[in-house]
Amino acid sequence: MIPTELAALAMGVTEATVRKWASRGRITRYGDRQHAKYDLDELLSLRRKKDRRAEGGTAGGDQEGAE
Repeated sequence: MIPTELAALAMGVTEATVRKWASRGRITRYGDRQHAKYDLDELLSLRRKKDRRAEGGTAGGDQEGAE
C-alpha cells in the first residue's frame, strides 16, 4: 500500500487524478479520510492496460478529467 503522492508518481498523473479515479471506482482506496492508501499492484495493472491501449493506437485520456 502506498500513499496518494506515490500512487500519482507511479501512474504519471496528479494526486487529484488519483483521488478522482478512486471516487469514480476506477481504483480502490484504502485507509481513512486523512490517510488514503492505494494498492501498488492494482495501479501497475491499470498502468499496463493503459500502456497497451496507447500502443494499440487508441487514446484513452491519460488524466481523465484531471484538473
